[in-house]
Amino acid sequence: MSHDTLMNNYFNPNSVYTEKDFRCRFRMRRHVFKRLLHDVQHVNPYFQQKLDRAGRPGLSPHHKVTIALRMLAYASPADAMHDTYGISKSTRLDNLVEFCHTVVQLYKEEYLREPNQADMDWLICKAEDRGFSGMIWSLGCMHWQWKNCPT
Repeated sequence: MSHDTLMNNYFNPNSVYTEKDFRCRFRMRRHVFKRLLHDVQHVNPYFQQKLDRAGRPGLSPHHKVTIALRMLAYASPADAMHDTYGISKSTRLDNLVEFCHTVVQLYKEEYLREPNQADMDWLICKAEDRGFSGMIWSLGCMHWQWKNCPT
């Protein structure tokens, strides 16, 4: 039942929540989530749906990825999501570990590495276009005057 709710809320055509809602709740665009889901399913069999010991379908791949992302995006403790997903704390922790290992395996060469000169040049250009010259050298941007800063 929770899989159907998740699908109706976020993934089915005419879903309850808009793309903007999705991005707010998942901290990424829907197409990025779908790419991530596709990639982890093809690399790690853990993210494929299986039957449980009673012969019922286990957690869906959408559920597994959603749970891991929610824990990471909101710094949710494992025992805080029992009411929402009805999954034990140990299963959620195992799921998170599998997800993190899979993401590192998949993307470490492309995204989880030291930036090269081309990356730095691109970042500097983007920052300067947005009025943040010198941003790379001052990652905190502490020299920038923030008009809405409360202090």
